[in-house]
Amino acid sequence: MTPAELASVVLAAAHAVFEQRGLDRAALPASTVVERPRNPEHGDYASTLALQLSKKVGVPPRELAAALADELGRASGVKSVEIAGPGFLNIRLDAAAAGQLARVIVEAGAEYGRSDRLAGEKINLEFVSANPTGPVHIGGVRWAAVGDALSRLLRATGADVGTEYYFNDAGSQIDRFARSLLAAAKGEPAPEDGYGGAYIAEIATEVQARRPEVRTLDDDAAQEVFRVEGVALMFDEIRSSLRDFGVEFDTYFNEKDLHDRGELDLALNRLRQQGHLYESEGATWLRTTDFGDDKDRVLRKSNGEWTYFAADCAYYLDKRERGFERVVIMLGADHHGYIGRMKAMAACFGDDPERNLEILIGQLVNLLRDGAPMRMSKRAGTVITLEDLVEAIGVDASRYALARYSSDSPIDIDIELWTRATRDNPVYYVQYVAARTAGVARNAAEVGLVPGDGDAFRPELLDHEKENELLKALAEFPAVVATAAELREPHRVARYLEESVAASYHRFYDNCRVLPLGDEEVTDLHRARLWLNNATRTVIANGLNLLGVSAPERM
Repeated sequence: MTPAELASVVLAAAHAVFEQRGLDRAALPASTVVERPRNPEHGDYASTLALQLSKKVGVPPRELAAALADELGRASGVKSVEIAGPGFLNIRLDAAAAGQLARVIVEAGAEYGRSDRLAGEKINLEFVSANPTGPVHIGGVRWAAVGDALSRLLRATGADVGTEYYFNDAGSQIDRFARSLLAAAKGEPAPEDGYGGAYIAEIATEVQARRPEVRTLDDDAAQEVFRVEGVALMFDEIRSSLRDFGVEFDTYFNEKDLHDRGELDLALNRLRQQGHLYESEGATWLRTTDFGDDKDRVLRKSNGEWTYFAADCAYYLDKRERGFERVVIMLGADHHGYIGRMKAMAACFGDDPERNLEILIGQLVNLLRDGAPMRMSKRAGTVITLEDLVEAIGVDASRYALARYSSDSPIDIDIELWTRATRDNPVYYVQYVAARTAGVARNAAEVGLVPGDGDAFRPELLDHEKENELLKALAEFPAVVATAAELREPHRVARYLEESVAASYHRFYDNCRVLPLGDEEVTDLHRARLWLNNATRTVIANGLNLLGVSAPERM
């Protein structure tokens, strides 16, 4: 019995009690939840339904709990119900009802854990969005791992998600990039405000190979060639490195398109219609202070140039016009000041900034070698890049390490720890369970132990304490996925896999032998445990997939 099925049983008992007592059934909720108690001695699941309903119907909570317990005690699959405290219901399932979950999980396969909790929500999720002036640095890599995991979680809970990479191919930083390429081509040092690193020389060389005529052009014309070709090459490299990291975007959006399509003027006109624009000192301003910003923002300068914030406004409007009800943007720690102005901007468009716009801020990442932070990339020269991280610990460990922590917490990634083939390496600890469960299934097949069809499964045999503990851990998965999606916290999945599933499976494996010994006859208990082993493999694989991490069959 899954937690959702038990919750339905509890609600059905409540309906029966209300009918028996002539209570107003309008007070009953459409659904309820059951939770695992912190102390396993208090039962398999707990419900607070009696406490929730007591005041609404004027019945003391313990009296209502007693009536619910009496009704629940007659339900199929419920072994016992105890009343605790002011009216908590502590519920124990019989072994057959608890063990049946293994069959549910195996038969659901990749669908186990998915739900329609966020069905109907259309979400635009923008992350990474590094400028095409250099390789993706380690802060952007964190958003690649977290953002991609979040997109998988949102889709697993029914949301319609569009992932997006916004790349700024217009503005002063692109000009500095082009000047840096030109200087490298001429054998000169990088401009004082330019970009350094071996990658600049590499790109300059590639541009000259593609466009040999650039050597004959004057500096202005050559710089334009380096700008166009250099940005294209750099962005191709960014896309390639992200693809190798397992991250693909539905949309790659160019800032330049906003200018070329006149969308900045469109946004300006929309904001003027809303009554939030004014002119001062020859510039056009957006009165964001009306919505809590610390100062008003310039959209168009007195010389006619657009500001970066004007492009932000146009880009937000573009997303909303494409039908995205919720715009989620992931930004680095140095962008914390953007939150106020972006929320105010959404309000200026007439949106609800708490409903239509979410801004997630990620904190810094340090890569440690021998206990000290690495500061310089071999190639970029100034920062640690995606390639540096992957070269040091691999794609799986990188993605798991970056997604394992709350994004609002700084993290240190210790190369020695994350490459260690021991249980203190979190990704190894979880992947080892994936490999071990696959190995058990292979070994079982070799000795003629197969799970058989669902009708032959004897769930009531799974009555060992460690079997029950593992079943309860597996039952939590759908709720963990839904909560992680709703709270935008993929790290909840990683911690659940480690602390709940992997830990419980190891204890099960140590105490409950799946395979027959020697010439021992294969029994229904062996088969039942194989179902549980395979259910664990399913949950581990599904959970790792949500993080973009592989579930190896061998290690």
